[in-house]
Amino acid sequence: MLTLPQIENLFAAHGTNYYGDEAISQTAHALQCALLAEQAGEPEPLIVAALLHDVGHLMLAESSTTDMRHQEAAASALAELFDDAVTEPVRLHVAAKRYLCARDQGYHDTLSPASVHSLVLQGGPFDATQADAFAEQPHALAAVRLRRYDDLAKVVDLPTPPLSHYMEMAARCARI
Repeated sequence: MLTLPQIENLFAAHGTNYYGDEAISQTAHALQCALLAEQAGEPEPLIVAALLHDVGHLMLAESSTTDMRHQEAAASALAELFDDAVTEPVRLHVAAKRYLCARDQGYHDTLSPASVHSLVLQGGPFDATQADAFAEQPHALAAVRLRRYDDLAKVVDLPTPPLSHYMEMAARCARI
């Protein structure tokens, strides 16, 4: 289980790491993703999910594991702190990319080279049956919206509110 101070410590310790092969830090990517959700008028739990969707990468930076299922690691670690409105979009954001590749003809063409590469590692686009099953999940549509913010949140030097702004939202969404 993660606590809010531990989340802040993860960003402090590993947030300056680059976001995959993108020319942006993990923290900048997370803040941009949260900003896009906030600007779209999303409810606070989805804004918090947007902020924390890749916290699994920060957690994995502290371990020697080779399991790169960052979405599962994050959702599991956040499950005691937040309810499903935060954790399920986090858990489903990788599947949402696979879903969008299957259902939105132009979506694949909008992915960055790093996202195209990770798509292959994540299993590629869903087939029709997998896409239907994904869409039936309770938080699938929220995960798809998060995914779209995720894809856009890669702008170098984009001004955003500070981490503390979103951590205040996280505190309001936390169960404890």
